[in-house]
Amino acid sequence: MKIFFSLFILVGLLFASDATIEVVKKADSLPSMAVEDASISYDDTFKLRFFKSLVADLNVISLFNVNRHHRLANYNDTNVLVENKDMSYVLRYKMFEDDNRALNIEMKLFNRDEEVFSKRYRVNKKNIYMFISHAMAYDINEFMGEPSVEWMKRKVIFARIIAPKKSEIIIADYTLSYQHVIIKGGLDIFPKWANKAQNAFYYTSLDPLKPTLKYVDIKTAKVKNIISSDGMMVCSDVSEDGKSILLTMARNGQPDIYLYNTTTKKYKRITTYSGIDVNGQFMGDNKIIFISSRLGYPNVFSKRLDTGIVEQMVYYGKSNSSCSAQGQYIVYEARESSNAFSVNTFNLHLISTKTDFIRRLTATGINEFPRFSKDGDAIIFIKNYKSQSAIGIIRLMHNKNYLFPLKSGKIQSMDW
Repeated sequence: MKIFFSLFILVGLLFASDATIEVVKKADSLPSMAVEDASISYDDTFKLRFFKSLVADLNVISLFNVNRHHRLANYNDTNVLVENKDMSYVLRYKMFEDDNRALNIEMKLFNRDEEVFSKRYRVNKKNIYMFISHAMAYDINEFMGEPSVEWMKRKVIFARIIAPKKSEIIIADYTLSYQHVIIKGGLDIFPKWANKAQNAFYYTSLDPLKPTLKYVDIKTAKVKNIISSDGMMVCSDVSEDGKSILLTMARNGQPDIYLYNTTTKKYKRITTYSGIDVNGQFMGDNKIIFISSRLGYPNVFSKRLDTGIVEQMVYYGKSNSSCSAQGQYIVYEARESSNAFSVNTFNLHLISTKTDFIRRLTATGINEFPRFSKDGDAIIFIKNYKSQSAIGIIRLMHNKNYLFPLKSGKIQSMDW
């Protein structure tokens, strides 16, 4: 046993840069930061709302111990407030409304009373203030020389169940502070961004006689039908160039994965197992991962598109029902309990295709539909716990989780 433990420690040191190894940053080791509000427009309620949004974003980038006190300052003062003189960094900003009623924000960052960074922002309407907050945190992260958090500026699209056979598709920021209902009136689910620009998306409509995949151009508001299928029709992933999509269809009674070419409008069947194959995800290297029942329970498999070779990817968990891939990493959902009389726990786990380590990412509730950010820095997921639905963010290399609850309804599925 001692030999095994020593080998385990040795292997852990060899793979210390592996995201499957838990990275623990003690809060006390992070530099301190205070935020000073020097706004000259808007009422106290809006000022406090923006302050809280900015503090939340600064916490999410995980670089500072952020002081939560809302303190007022004069923007042109050369020194920080006396209360903040011992802080490593002080962020001071000024909100003001211009003649066109647009929201403007000037900000500057102090390091020990020396101004080290400044920038100005503007949006036409103050109700999208959270996007300035996200941009400020993003820019500070860039200034500090940290790996990009570009995902903070991306939009989330999700389906919200609001009543039996009624749903809405909503475009939001990652904190759910901003929400815009773009599809409503029926049962519309499984939205998926159609491209990197996030100016179009797919979704499944269950209103017609057959489940139908639809495409929406956000700029023109035009909706067009793509393909229909009896039983099941879901777009589970879109290629980097947007020219290929992975579909789950049940054209032969059982769901299989199909590759659909958006240019030629033709599709090709990828899996032919007599059971259930669903939720295909592009993995790179001409390979996909997917969920299959070929072991008698849902589990994660991969398949090469050139050779057809199928490989089991996960060996932990007996009900692994959703997954996402980014480079060498796979995040998947696994059932952690089996209780017929209460709600079961479903947790997220991270594995690497190059090691045997498994890292559990969540601890309670039902955690599902994980999706990597494009750079692999973060994972977004849906959490349902005690009758509340929320969007969760996991910062892998900082070992931190953040939750942003939905005020009403239940999130059915989402994409980032």
